[in-house]
Amino acid sequence: MRLPLIFVIATTVIDSMGIGLILPVLPSLLREVADIPLADAALYGGVLVTAFAFMQFIFGPIIGALSDRYGRRPIMLISLLVMALDYIVMALAGAFWILLVGRMIGGVAADTQSTAYAFMADISKPEEKAARFGIIGAAFGMGFVFGPLLGGLLAEFGTRAPFYAAAALAALNLVFGYFVMPETLKDENRRPLSLARANPFGAFKNVSASPLLRRLLVLFFLYQVAFMVYPSIWAYYTEARFGWEPRMIGLSLAAFGIAMAIVQGGLIRYILRWLGDRGTILYGLAFNFFAFIILAFVESGFLAIIFIPLTALGAVVTPAVQGMMSRATSDNSQGELQGVLSSTSALATIISPLIMTQIFAAFAREDAAYFLPGAPFLLSMVLMVLCAVVFLATPRAQPA
Repeated sequence: MRLPLIFVIATTVIDSMGIGLILPVLPSLLREVADIPLADAALYGGVLVTAFAFMQFIFGPIIGALSDRYGRRPIMLISLLVMALDYIVMALAGAFWILLVGRMIGGVAADTQSTAYAFMADISKPEEKAARFGIIGAAFGMGFVFGPLLGGLLAEFGTRAPFYAAAALAALNLVFGYFVMPETLKDENRRPLSLARANPFGAFKNVSASPLLRRLLVLFFLYQVAFMVYPSIWAYYTEARFGWEPRMIGLSLAAFGIAMAIVQGGLIRYILRWLGDRGTILYGLAFNFFAFIILAFVESGFLAIIFIPLTALGAVVTPAVQGMMSRATSDNSQGELQGVLSSTSALATIISPLIMTQIFAAFAREDAAYFLPGAPFLLSMVLMVLCAVVFLATPRAQPA
């Protein structure tokens, strides 16, 4: 399973890189295709992000259900093919509506992350699932690091270069996967495709029928909303609080991404061994609680840059929760579960930036009654308390 595992990890990294790879050129590209000023380009860019997340919300359970019916291999290969073609179309786009359609298609194709988690569930023993889900989280973190860095370098060759690079990466990984990726879904675990379950609302209803999964799903959503505070306001917060320039902001995000990859790809195995699933989740919630307090009030940029990698030590909650939910789900519904989790993350991606940026704006204005750019971190801190309350009321997990 070594080569298939490499393929699945590479697919996750490429999915994550594809998002960040084009970010450095988006302002210039939007002004180029729509002939608009920078301020309007930011609004147009927000529309692209929302459209991408909305499509992930809608299609997460559908992709998961398809992988439960037809297997992990065809879903991942077809998604990579669509992704490669989509990036080529976006590279050739001459109008904003083409970019919008491209981002919407990209949101569907990038839902392979749910299939990657289902693949991990297929090949893992129950006690191995949380740690192996951490590997997928680490791969996503590495893509988050390398995407913007590579995109910034490729921008020197023009606004379209990152799109061609993303298309080439997806195509090369498609060829690699075609030769090494086996089918991991057993015939006895294939589930008939049901339209009632292959939609976000039907899938949510089915998964939440279990009291345990319902509470863990609420916890997962609240945690995602809280953790999205980083990409939502980090660039604005660090400029307002520390006066950082884009280069320092990029380096700080890279440091956080690397630290998160180390935690989810390696350290989580030892933390799970020492604390178990429940202890790991409670540790992660408590660590994030104090990290959010510090970030809300810290005034020294030097202390912040030292502290930023340490905040990743709390990034153990998501894989631990996913591990608990996977063990409580039958083998023929792993894709559906991961699709629901993908949709939940997408929903948090839609909601959290709207809330966090509004709070930031209210407390970062020059005429604010109390100047506190880190105020959104206080909301995330409160959400950690809510997560703990929900989790402590959750019954003990039982294998499906």
